[in-house]
Formats: sequence, structure tokens, C-alpha cells
Amino acid sequence: MASSRFGDLRLYRRLADQARSSWPSILGLFLLSLLASPLALLAPMPLKIAVDSVLSSRPLPGFLRPLVPAAVARSPAALLFLVAALAVLITLLSQLQSLARAYLTAAAGERLVLDFRARIFRHLQRLSLSYHDSTGSADTIYRVQVDAPAIRSIVVDGFIPSVSAAVTLAGMVYVMVRMDWELTLVALAISPPLLLVSQVYRPRLRRQSREAKKLESASLAVVHEVLGALRVVKAFGQEEREGERFVRRGAQGLRARLRLALSEGRFDLMIGLITSVGTAAVLFIGTAHVRSGVVTLGDLLLMMGYVGKLYDPIKTLSRKAATLQGYLASAERVFALLDEGPDVTQRPQARRLSRAQGAVVFRRVSFAYGRDRPVLHGVCFEIAPGTRLGVVGTTGAGKTTLISLLTRFYDPTGGRILLDGVDLRDYKLDDLRRQFAVVLQEPVLFSVSIGENIGYAAPGAGRERIVAAARAANAHEFIERLPQGYDTQVGERGVKVSGGQRQRIALARAFLKDAPLLILDEPTSSVDVETEAAILETMDRLMQGRTSFLITHRASALANCNARLHLEGGRVVGAPSELVCQ
Repeated sequence: MASSRFGDLRLYRRLADQARSSWPSILGLFLLSLLASPLALLAPMPLKIAVDSVLSSRPLPGFLRPLVPAAVARSPAALLFLVAALAVLITLLSQLQSLARAYLTAAAGERLVLDFRARIFRHLQRLSLSYHDSTGSADTIYRVQVDAPAIRSIVVDGFIPSVSAAVTLAGMVYVMVRMDWELTLVALAISPPLLLVSQVYRPRLRRQSREAKKLESASLAVVHEVLGALRVVKAFGQEEREGERFVRRGAQGLRARLRLALSEGRFDLMIGLITSVGTAAVLFIGTAHVRSGVVTLGDLLLMMGYVGKLYDPIKTLSRKAATLQGYLASAERVFALLDEGPDVTQRPQARRLSRAQGAVVFRRVSFAYGRDRPVLHGVCFEIAPGTRLGVVGTTGAGKTTLISLLTRFYDPTGGRILLDGVDLRDYKLDDLRRQFAVVLQEPVLFSVSIGENIGYAAPGAGRERIVAAARAANAHEFIERLPQGYDTQVGERGVKVSGGQRQRIALARAFLKDAPLLILDEPTSSVDVETEAAILETMDRLMQGRTSFLITHRASALANCNARLHLEGGRVVGAPSELVCQ
């Protein structure tokens, strides 16, 4: 239990640190919430005045006497009008306070969530590919979209109401003690049982919340996977099967949520029973006090109103402590993600690199994705600037891993990779990756216009440079024939243009980047012969003056290379003598 409390305190500190930029609006919301306390104290007052001073002849409460003219105090009709006006005024102030609080709650809460999501998203982009390969995107998306809003629920919907409830509780206790300390003690006697129930249910609710979120994330993974491979699902007619798989995963989450709801319902039931016992005890003893003349009927009615107001913050504090467990479980998941460090890091004294010459050396490089997944074994070769290197080998030989190491998506588990005589790990990471233009087998296009996709390589590039790059890639003609030209939207992952067109847009992007090193990963494997010929011509121009790595199985593409490297089983089995390391 002590370690649990320590963990919660650490979690609260991290949440407070994350919310630091929003503290001014949170403080304003907190101060506004404190107005609920005096308004709650005033709410039963009109009823007391009506009973004691209008229906009976008792004097007004002490704090009102200086504010009410003597003529009004002596007139029952005037007092009744005062009671009605006071009731309306208190209600109006309460509604205005609620309106202002609702607006500030939305403003502060949404800003907290946006800032938290932005921090998570930036961190996700910095994490190494190995993390994303092992975790998958569905769980990550769930943490960004579903878990991140927990900060609003904890800070705005949890912390502020809890503190406001504590202040209200203190005010109520003070006023009630002044009226009848015995009844106050009776009313407060329910506090230990409430605390005990809360302590019993808190760990159970946290554990069940974690389980439910994990299962919901797994259900989302099915949706993400199926929509990403919808053509395959439809081609094999497996829609019903995938629907059943989703229902099975969803049913597991449903059962977890039902168990959580049942636990929360039992907790609320216990809270309601305990507070009802306290209310009954106050009413029983209070009635005896009225009969004995200790308090007036108006005092009892006021006291019963205060008991309801007293139990509201007590129930708020108890229920918030329980319902916060689900949000704290979400916060734990998010901070666990933020605590993940990248495998590929930048050294403190990393050197700048403006534009590389392009000399590359692999010196006894080995790599494994895990202890049981070795991929490269002592790969050793070197190429001079401007070399066009064709990399060949069977599937799984390690060709794509080779270029992933070259761009530092991963770091070698053994050996070194040198660029212009310097270990890649000694360069600033951003500078290093600016030296490469990459064209993949399946070109990645974003769901924006063609012009924006080409311009992705050089943010801020004008239309003239984009058009020039498209001309160099033999893409300008087909782009101009489209109804909206360069403003044509390509759709999600470029589905609105053909495979050959996507490849030429990707080549135009590489032309625009004008990097000294070029990586082409099976750029012609999914196009027809005629389109391949046009792409090969474009590739030949693109590789001129650049150190180029071309991964391909096609002999026609290798004709543009002046050197070849043959990989099998993660080892170099064929290479010209001038490429072999000394």
C-alpha cells in the first residue's frame, strides 16, 4: 500500500509538471470553484428565514440584520418578498458561477489534452523503428486518443472539484458546529467507514481499469489491421470472419467494462447507504433537540439542508478517489510510453554535416533484431563517392536492413559504418538523414495534393522548383493532364493515382531534395514494362553524381549500376575486389 501511494504521488507530480503551462487558467477555474462554498452555505438560508422570521416572530440571522431596514424586518409581507428575492438572487449567482466554470473547464481541459497529445506525438516520432515494430500502431493510437484525455479528467474534473469539495466541507463543518456541535459530530461519524470503503475499492478499480483498456486496445488493433488490408480481406471473402474476430475481441473488453461498472456500482451503493444512515441519525437526534428546545424548527431545517450539502463534498471526495483510478491507469500507460527511450540516440558532441561527399564504408557490420533474429554477419565493403551500387540477394538476405542501418533507423550490434571516414553515430542525426533521398518499393504518399507530396522533401519550396523536379522525374506531363494538376488530391496512401504515377511522384520528391546519397528500394518491382522503362530513364538521371544504393531483382535496373554487392544469409557472397574492405 505504501509503494502504491508513492507511485500515485509520483504520478501526480508528473501530471502537475505536464499541466504547468495551463496553471493560470487552472488557478482561475479553482478560484471560481471556491465560490460554490459560500453559495452552498447561502442556499438553505431563505427557507430558515421564511420559517423562523415570516411564519414565526424570531429575529433575522445576525449577519442580515445590518443589511435589512427595520421597516422591512417588522413586516411579514416585506420579509416574504425579501425571502423570494434572496432565493432568486442565490440561484442566479449559482447559475452564473456554473456557466463561467463550465466555460473555463472546457478551455483549460481541452488545452491540457492538446498539449499532452502533442507531446506524445512528438515523442512517438523520436522513438526508434524497433519500438514501433514491436508495439504496433493500434495500441499507440489508443494511448494518444483515449488515454491522453485522462489528464483533463484528473486535473480539471478530479483535482479542482476535490479541493473545492474539501473547502466546502470545511465551511459546512464550521457553520454546523456553531449551530449544534452534537449533530455535527453525528453527521461526521460516517467519515471513517467512507474512508475504509474507498481504500478497499481503489486498487480493485485501478486493476480492472488497466485490464479493460488493454482489451479495448486489442480490439482497436483488429480494426486497424483489417482496414489496412481491406483489399486482401475482400479478395478472400473474409469479411464475416474478421467481423467475428472483432466481436470476440470486443466481447472481452465488454466483459471487463461490465466488471468495472459492477465494482463502481457496488462502491456507489456503499457510499449511498453510509450517507443515508448518517442523514437518518441527524434527523432522529435533531428532532429530539427541537422537542427539547435546544434548536428551533428553522434551525433543524437549515441543519438538514447543510447535512445534504455536507455529504455532497464527502461523497465527491470518496467517489473522485475511486473514479480517478481509471484515469490514473490511463496516465500510467501514457507515461510508460513517454518513458520509452529511442534505441538510436545522438551523441552529446555530435558533429555537424552540411553536405556529404558520399564515401561509404561498412566495416564488419553485424545486426540482429533480437537475440533470436540475427540478420547481418560481418558485412564489409566500401564504395567511393558517386558509385552506383546494385544490392542483390534473395528475400530475407538483409538488403533492406543494410539501408536501414545506413540511414540510422537502427544502429549496428557490431562493427561500424563510416560516411566520409566518420562513424555515422558521430554525426548529428538530423544532418545525417538530410544526406539521403529515399524511394521505396511502395512509395509513401500523404493524403494531400500532388504538389505538396513532391514539396515534402523541401518545405518552403516554390511551385517552380516543384514543377522542375516533376519534369526531371517525367511526372509533369501526367500531372498536367489531371483535372486539378498539381493541386489534385492523391487520397489516403495515394490510392487515387496509379502505381507508376506514385513512383514517379516519389522520384520527383527525391529530385527536389537533391541529396548526395540516394537509396532506391525495388523501385520498379510493381510496375509494367513500359512504365519501368520510363522510371529507369528517370533513375539514371537521378543517380548521376550521387552515391546510390539500388536494391532490385531486375537485371534491367542493374544495368544503370557500376558495381554490385551480393548478399545471402546476411553475408557478402559476391562483390568486386575494389569494394572489399581491407
